[in-house]
This record gives sequence, structure tokens and C-alpha cells, in this order.
Amino acid sequence: MALTASSTTTITTLLISILFLPKFYSSELDSHTSIAKADVDLLEFPLNLEFFEAEFFLYGALGYGLDKVAPNLTQGGPTPIGAKKANLDPFTKDVIEQFAYQEVGHLRAIQKVVKGFPRPLLDLSKESFAKVVDAAVGKKLSPPFDPYYSGVHYLLASYLIPYVGLTGYVGTIPKLQAPTSRRLVAGLLGVESGQDAVIRAYLYEHAHEVVKPYGITVAQFSNYFSDLRNKLGHEGVKDEGLWVRKSEGAEGKIKGNALAGDADSVAYDRTAEEILRVVYGSGDEHKPGGFYPKGGNGNIARSHLH
Repeated sequence: MALTASSTTTITTLLISILFLPKFYSSELDSHTSIAKADVDLLEFPLNLEFFEAEFFLYGALGYGLDKVAPNLTQGGPTPIGAKKANLDPFTKDVIEQFAYQEVGHLRAIQKVVKGFPRPLLDLSKESFAKVVDAAVGKKLSPPFDPYYSGVHYLLASYLIPYVGLTGYVGTIPKLQAPTSRRLVAGLLGVESGQDAVIRAYLYEHAHEVVKPYGITVAQFSNYFSDLRNKLGHEGVKDEGLWVRKSEGAEGKIKGNALAGDADSVAYDRTAEEILRVVYGSGDEHKPGGFYPKGGNGNIARSHLH
């Protein structure tokens, strides 16, 4: 069929448009995949917490970690310090083992989209957790808190991290440009939220149980941990324990708080900097420590260490 003057003009216009597409579709694409470069750092940063969760859950349930289960995902990063198998009842072990393999999947999913970075050095020793718990409670517990001692101890320790990652994903999604990036993070957020809900539901069921030998209930521990994270984050209330004042509960009508949320029961959000302040235990994204003795990896975390 012969081309008319109108169709020729249309084709010419399309060719010119392709030649001069915005940078987003050319130089602004990451060479590893087809997402915007602006998204890369935001997608890589969560690996810091995903490594933590994968190692803590794997060791807790199985007694070994990524070096045995999926060594390729570590990208040569150092083996965690002090992680070990926890003394878990069969039900809790089953759930934690599920979480562990889910976290392996999360690491793989992220590294399929972006290059990622080596596993950072993690201190998962009982001494590391004891320091955090002492800081939360406001005194030195005797004997020191040991996350590997029992199922309740382990789930209280598990309360410390997955929720932080959840709020980070909530804060990240609005900043992402590419649909592929948003889909990935939304999917990760869905499962992380589920893990947090399972942990909170178990702890909520045992809220009044006194954790021996400290004379502190499970609910009180959760409130101490949440208060500490709020304090370290320096951005107001973004964390809530299992029990709150009635005025702070859902619709201001209930004290029970199986799931944390704002005045409209919407999940709280955190920036990468807030997360670093919390997981370093220093309240300062420039001062590594706590579970990350040498700081996190990736451009965002490392940029605060120089």
C-alpha cells in the first residue's frame, strides 16, 4: 500500500521521538537491569536488613546460615558473629524456618533486579542482643538477655528487626520511579508485614506472660523495644508495642495493639537514615555499631560513613 503524505509525516515524527527519548529511558537506566538508576540505591539498601533476617532466622531454626544454604547470595561477605541455633519448640521452629527460607527468596529477588553488595558484617551474638535489651529496659538485666534461650526469648528478639524493615519499605515505595521497582518492593512489603503480624500475634497471645527471671511481661518488653526504636529514630512515634493507651489504639477505642499503625491504622514509614540510627543502636546514621559493627553496605549506608 502506498504511503500518503500524512502517513509519511507520522512515521517521521515517531522516528524523531524515538531518537530523542528522555534520559530516563536511556542513560538513566541501570546497566544491570531496565530500571531507573535513581531506584538502584533504594532497592539495594534493604539488603542490609534482609541479610540480618535471613541469617538470624536460618541460624535460629537450623543452626547454620547463608554460607551453607545460598552462599552465592552473600557475594563473599563475612560470616555473622555469634549466631547459633535457638532452643525452639516444634511450632516456633517450623514458623521461623519458613521465615528463613522466605528471606533467602527476598535476597534473591532483589539481586535479580539490582547487583547488590556483599553481606555486611553482622553481630548476632547473645551479647549484642543483650546490649540492645538493656538499653531498652533502662538497666542491666541479670542474667543477660539471651535470644537463643527459648521460643519466647527468640520471638521477642525477632520483634526487633522485621518491623523496622517493614517501615523502610513503606517509606521507599513513594520514592521509586519504575513500575518494576514498585512491584518488587510492594511484594517484599507484603511478606515482611505478614512475618511481623505472625510474630506480634504470637507475642500478643502471651502478652501477660512473665519472662523469667526478669519479672517483665512480654507486653512490657514489646513496649520497651518500641520506645527505644522511637528514641533512636529521632522522628517521633513510628513504633508501638502490644498494648497502648486507649486513646492511641485503633479509632481511640481499644488498648490492644496486635498490629501497629498511625491514627488511621496506616503503617508507619521510615527513611534509610532512621533505620540506620535504629539498627546501629547509636541514634546516629554516621556511627555504626550494634548489629552492624562496621556499618551497612551499599551507597546509602556507606555515604554516611565518610
